Amino acid sequence: MAEQPPASPAAWPGPPGSPDPARSLARPWALRNYALLADGERGALVDPDGAVVWLCAPRWDDEAVFSRLLGGRGGYRLAPEDDWRVWGGYYQDGTLIWVSRWVSGSGIVESEEALARPAGPGRAVLLRRVHARRGDAAMSVRLDVRPGFGRHRLTELRERDGCWTGRAGPLHVRVHGLTGVRPDAEGELAGRFLVPEGRTHDVVLEIADREHTDPLDPGALWAATRHAWDRDVPSCDDTEEPRDARQAYALLRGLTSGAGGMVAAATTALPERAQAGRNYDYRYAWIRDQCYAGLAVAAHGPHPLLDTAVRFTTERVLADGPELRPLYTVRGGHAPPEKAVGLPGYPGGSDRVGNRARHQFQLDAFGEVLQLHAAAARLGRLDAEGRRACEVAAKAVMDRWREPDAGVWELEERWWTHSRLSVVAGLRAAADALGGTAADDWRAAADHILRETRRRCLHPDGHWQRAEDDEGMEAALLMAFARGALEPRDPTAVRTRQEIRDRLAKEGYLYRFQHGDTPLGQAEGAFTLCGFMMVLAADSQGDRSEALRWWERIRSAAGTPGLFAEEYDVLQRQLRGNFPQAFVHALLLESGVRLARPPRS
Repeated sequence: MAEQPPASPAAWPGPPGSPDPARSLARPWALRNYALLADGERGALVDPDGAVVWLCAPRWDDEAVFSRLLGGRGGYRLAPEDDWRVWGGYYQDGTLIWVSRWVSGSGIVESEEALARPAGPGRAVLLRRVHARRGDAAMSVRLDVRPGFGRHRLTELRERDGCWTGRAGPLHVRVHGLTGVRPDAEGELAGRFLVPEGRTHDVVLEIADREHTDPLDPGALWAATRHAWDRDVPSCDDTEEPRDARQAYALLRGLTSGAGGMVAAATTALPERAQAGRNYDYRYAWIRDQCYAGLAVAAHGPHPLLDTAVRFTTERVLADGPELRPLYTVRGGHAPPEKAVGLPGYPGGSDRVGNRARHQFQLDAFGEVLQLHAAAARLGRLDAEGRRACEVAAKAVMDRWREPDAGVWELEERWWTHSRLSVVAGLRAAADALGGTAADDWRAAADHILRETRRRCLHPDGHWQRAEDDEGMEAALLMAFARGALEPRDPTAVRTRQEIRDRLAKEGYLYRFQHGDTPLGQAEGAFTLCGFMMVLAADSQGDRSEALRWWERIRSAAGTPGLFAEEYDVLQRQLRGNFPQAFVHALLLESGVRLARPPRS
């Protein structure tokens, strides 16, 4: 049936005995079932029941207005009334426009969902467009805006010409298109409506830090959003799996603010392992993660996301020099200390916000900055400020490389091998790409650091160990090999990759390191990032068949919408940790780029 123009839906009382949609609270789902909507300034998670269960607004690191994901108040559910249904969905290609799809005995309903773009930092606009594909779509809706992790409710509600307005704590709220809803004493808007077969209906929700009066025109907002995604995401047809690459690029774009910072993930406090206490806030920009994303983009071409990553890291290095912090807000501010906010937490987790790693010294971050800026220079995208940041970062390395640091995994301060090899790769890359009078000094420093690291951290059996005082294996070393810390076929690098595969792999997935005598998989899940590190390292060492085997296996760890979390529970085939994790998608993109090129001879 050809789709008909939008129609104003009729209020629908629902069948006798049907539940009150205002009381239909969202239950938690396995992480693999959530989809992300993001516009660069904030992100929302949508569950299979059509509920938006997580949204911090108006900005990434602000308090949540929808916190059901962590057991709090606030959510926005729009779904078919018929509970006898199955769920599916997909992203429209190269976007973060999610399409929820429900098939029931009474018909087929789809709902397009997006955070409107282009976006500003003070205003979130959530778009939802219901399509009655087969049969009439009897929809239930419940909107409960609760800023401050649930402390404030929606007040001062008024309806005029089909648009509800109100206040929720410090925020202004407008809703266009909610026909047939009524507020209750708690400030929730709830009701039912009917969309005739073949018709569509739009609902637009705005949450802002000041009052806006411009029309919430669904057609114009959808058109601008689609245009923004079309403009920002390249075709990636020259990669191993173009659709995966486009989706990864869209995810990175959606997590990157106009101020330049890219959040590590859209969420906080999602457990890496149930009741283990490892629950962290990733709604901040890590220098390392930003560099991983920029390097992945640079591998494909000189796209705007590369410029954004270089600009953000340049500003931070020039501002803080040798005291560069591991993480910042997306606007470049300092992340707050950890605290609890009084929520139950996602099952097995807690309610932690802020991050205690904010004051750590992580030497490898300087190496990643140098590698990123070198990649930009090779593509002709590094300006004078970027070159000056390289000089500052290189000096910081030469002044501080002897100090113990917290390392890539933000653990206790030790003489970590990966940190030293990362800065070796960075100094060499910057010297080769930038040249100039300092290049010889940078190469000499790289050689000296490598010699000393080899003396302290190369095991007598010929493989690299985790740290000077730890003979265990470390999967992060694979990244240093892929980035050129050693010659591609250096015997110690080849031997180390073999040892990592033999000791840290299980059923085709890779763990970071072994926790004492605890068997793999019991202390934590496999690290999806490390699996893609193995792809890059194997390919850089000329083992294309091994790289492809890992590539196919690690891609299978994605959730239903194609998104990756930080960890993967191999036994239960479930995602673990904060979600979706930016650096995993970055290495998915880079792996797809490199595997599409001719193998190294």
